[in-house]
Amino acid sequence: MEMNANYTSLVAVGDSFTEGMSDLLPDGTYRGWADLLAARLAARTPGFRYANLAVRGKLIGQIVDEQVDAAAAMKADVVTLVGGLNDTLRPKCDMGRVRGLLTEAVEKLAPSCGHLVLMRSPGRNGPVMERFRPRMEELFAHVDELAARHGATVVDLYGAPALGDQRMWDVDRLHLTDEGHRRVAEAVWQTLGLPAEEDWRAVLPPAVRPGWAARRIGDARFAREHLGPWVARRLTGRSSGDGLPAKRPELLPYEPPAF
Repeated sequence: MEMNANYTSLVAVGDSFTEGMSDLLPDGTYRGWADLLAARLAARTPGFRYANLAVRGKLIGQIVDEQVDAAAAMKADVVTLVGGLNDTLRPKCDMGRVRGLLTEAVEKLAPSCGHLVLMRSPGRNGPVMERFRPRMEELFAHVDELAARHGATVVDLYGAPALGDQRMWDVDRLHLTDEGHRRVAEAVWQTLGLPAEEDWRAVLPPAVRPGWAARRIGDARFAREHLGPWVARRLTGRSSGDGLPAKRPELLPYEPPAF
């Protein structure tokens, strides 16, 4: 990878991970690693342009149908694609279909941009992770194959123990904290051949394990505020992203938030 490369545009494609949940801003919107990366790239390059087409809850089929063609048409210097993980977390998942759709996305995006970046997404340590680990690893193996076939770059977040630490995850246990997103931005930054500013893989200091009562209170809050609504959406065929637009649907000059 060329060190100190100059990039003039970035398009981010995906779901809630790329939208930026749960890196909450004062106005109630989400920031996330893609916005952080765009801000850093814009600081290096006057007129830098950025689009983020990601919408929370999207399955890989929806990403292909709603985002990929638009992203390809923008012909950006860098395109990031992260998708398929929501599919693997469904009770029933056709992994053959997921692999096929991801292949379709990469085949459209790779020729249209200067640099396609794929990811092996981070996974929070815990019993839920263990249940879905085989599907996730099947997905990530396919990501590696596609990257090798199409000249894309893979950012291996899954292989970083620090990002599996429960303290890197929000109370919903599905999305990274602001610190987690900051580390992902640094990982992609380095993957693009830009000079490292920190060790994004550095592990956190040893944790003080909460007492039994605190853990039960946390579990109850999680079930009430996050698990219950998630299950209800699965049962009714709804998504958290239904009706929501992309956060930055056009490839326009980046301007930092006004706060």
